[in-house]
Amino acid sequence: MQASTKYAIKRWLRRAGLEVSKYARFRSFDERLIALLETQRVGVVLDVGANTGQYAEILRAIGFQGRIVSFEPLEEPHRRLLEKARRDPLWEIAPRCAIGERSGMIEMQVSRNSVSSSALRMLPQHLQAAPQSEVVGTARVELQTLDSAAARFVRDGEIVFAKIDVQGMEDKVLAGAPQVLARSVGAQMELSLTPLYAGQPLLCDMIATLRRAGFDLVDLEPEFVDPRDGRVLQANGLFLRTP
Repeated sequence: MQASTKYAIKRWLRRAGLEVSKYARFRSFDERLIALLETQRVGVVLDVGANTGQYAEILRAIGFQGRIVSFEPLEEPHRRLLEKARRDPLWEIAPRCAIGERSGMIEMQVSRNSVSSSALRMLPQHLQAAPQSEVVGTARVELQTLDSAAARFVRDGEIVFAKIDVQGMEDKVLAGAPQVLARSVGAQMELSLTPLYAGQPLLCDMIATLRRAGFDLVDLEPEFVDPRDGRVLQANGLFLRTP
């Protein structure tokens, strides 16, 4: 088949919402993620910014069989987490709290879609790309460091992997997690290529911060794409402890 014909067929299929390609191992981010978790013998994943458990459900779908501990500050998503976790004896839900660099209280900006809720002010770029993320209220919640919130859940000798998706507060979570990071073999973090929340660190800043903590970036996957022009706004970064 001529190349021009092959690409014409692919374009037609994509317009119909279909994608056909030859299977290649590790082509998908999920395959690379589960491979890392298995080769590093991860025993527990700390799911920071769990929302309603989407990440935990992905982990189970791709074959992770270890423990998952989810952290979520908002009342309704936390309630749904508790309901889902009842069906999974290895999925634990921490008491409701936000995770940051200190202990205390913090005010969250609650978005309509809940997943975009943050302690930081949302910027116009975010709202223009995702109108369903508009702020519809606020919630005052307890704030803890990850070191203190995770202490009761992580067992002696257990290999830890941290997933951090906290809508612009990633640097604050890391600042309050030196003990967790010292025990972690890897991390997955949401990284912004453009400012979406006031005062948030961007991709290059977070890569540098994690490198100083002993982790190298080993994978990237687009996560939030502007539907108006295809621009990647956020990506999932996969980090592995430097040998």
